Amino acid sequence: MQRTTMDLWVGLFVVTGVIALMILSLKVGNLNVYNPSQSYVITGNFENIGGLKVRAPVKGAGVVVGRVTDIQFSTQTYDAIVTMSLDSRFTFPKDTFASILTSGLLGEQYIGLAAGGDDVMLKDGDKVMKTNSAMVLEELIGRFLFDKAAKDDSL
Repeated sequence: MQRTTMDLWVGLFVVTGVIALMILSLKVGNLNVYNPSQSYVITGNFENIGGLKVRAPVKGAGVVVGRVTDIQFSTQTYDAIVTMSLDSRFTFPKDTFASILTSGLLGEQYIGLAAGGDDVMLKDGDKVMKTNSAMVLEELIGRFLFDKAAKDDSL
């Protein structure tokens, strides 16, 4: 092989590696392309959002149907107000459950929507009334330890 041919192959290999790293960083940072032209915004109040972040996916039956667009703290109710932008192709009933779930054991957190049976659908500006907060591992361990200590004291 000539030197120029070798340099060309090395250059292509480096460019391919850089492109692969860019794609990986976009996937890890949740910056992959989700920009539906038509969407509607809904909100939900959660007692504890755990590690939920802006741009986290909103999934219905495992399919990404939207993204978290804003997270704020309410000084009136002392809970988190999560704003979600959903693709208008996907409609959910008014009695939909919104739960903060975790991918895998310690993976990223996302919002899972479980559709109810109401005939009226959510529309722009509506609020999800039924929410389940995130399960925090530290709280579960603390509860287990305190329950175990209480049982040992009663003996």
